[in-house]
Amino acid sequence: MPNKISKGLTNHMENPTPQTYDLCVIGGGIQGAGVAQAAALSGLSVALMEKSDWGAGTSSKSSKLIHGGLRYLQTLQIGLVYESLRERRILLDIAEDIVKPNWFYLPVYKTDLFKAWQVRIGLILYRLLAGRNNLAGFKQLPREQWHELEGLNTSDLESVFIYQDAQTDDKILTQRVVASAEQHGATLLSPAKFLSAEKNDNGYLVSFAIDDQISSLQCRTLVNAAGPWINRIAETIEPKPPTIDVDLIKGTHLEFTQKLSEKCFYIEAKQDHRAIFMLPFKGGTLLGTTEQLFEGDPDGVEPSEEETAYLLEIIHSHFPHFNHQPSESWAGLRVLPASGNNPFQRSREVQFAKTNNYLAIYGGKLTGYRATAENALKKILKSMLLEANQAEPSAQIGATKKRDFYKIGDTSTVKI
Repeated sequence: MPNKISKGLTNHMENPTPQTYDLCVIGGGIQGAGVAQAAALSGLSVALMEKSDWGAGTSSKSSKLIHGGLRYLQTLQIGLVYESLRERRILLDIAEDIVKPNWFYLPVYKTDLFKAWQVRIGLILYRLLAGRNNLAGFKQLPREQWHELEGLNTSDLESVFIYQDAQTDDKILTQRVVASAEQHGATLLSPAKFLSAEKNDNGYLVSFAIDDQISSLQCRTLVNAAGPWINRIAETIEPKPPTIDVDLIKGTHLEFTQKLSEKCFYIEAKQDHRAIFMLPFKGGTLLGTTEQLFEGDPDGVEPSEEETAYLLEIIHSHFPHFNHQPSESWAGLRVLPASGNNPFQRSREVQFAKTNNYLAIYGGKLTGYRATAENALKKILKSMLLEANQAEPSAQIGATKKRDFYKIGDTSTVKI
């Protein structure tokens, strides 16, 4: 998808009257793209701003799964799993060419933290939360079929369960959502570096740079969906908006040109009992992910030797014959609530920081981007409606009747 710059925006040194939008969304990852799409579908004028390529940050460095998050049942995040399974069903319908179901093989060893009976209960709950017409259930692989597991180490192996989830190409999915937003009227700005935003009577005056040329736009509401850069963006907004204390958690993946299997494997790491995925990807194998606290510039995140060794030890111990070295490695950053807890124990629920004409989106998962966008848009439209109730009729944005402010773009009917 080519980068795009709106021809309607002008250099503010040449024209003191910048173009006005209902919404300016900072961040062209899946969360920002989702908000832009939902807002455009609801009739709002939207500018979506990204400093690099669409989906170039965290949104292209995930495990590339569209899933409910089976492991989050361990921390009783049942609402999150239920919502993600609902969104999985929708994405399998609206993006069927890039969201594909696959079988996931979950071996259980004697040394694993969770025993076979516990895994079975988790899979039963996972199936119940998924509801009807939402992929197949699960089954237990008979011992006489273990030889079909691509050379999986069967020493101390007690059981193997099989269930279904889905895979995608996260960057292509993000680009599809961006393209859908544009199709429904959003203005795309990329590469456009956000510089600052200043509050005024009409919302925010946003300054940004394109090819070292400084431009500006006016927006009624500013949405900060900058992912790992979210609090850095907040520091450049005047007056400073509310923020949430977060930690950046680094996740590293290794990519191999050699194919382990067409199957997906969900492995419990012996070192720390974390969930590790071994997935077919682009004709080869994708292995990940780690979870390490990251401090520093998000632009400089890189895999460490320690993370690479950790992942290689896991795949070599489970598949001794797979003695290949990765052809590529990369790392992304998750935004999680600041805490002294293990990253896995922290909530994956999306958090919002809000003030008049401003909304920041903290966290969010690839699978749940639609739900996050609709939740964000409800908050935005409610704020606009309250504002419009105190203004002249001509000031109402994106609607001819007040009730239209509550009409959320139903992206479940929009193919992407």
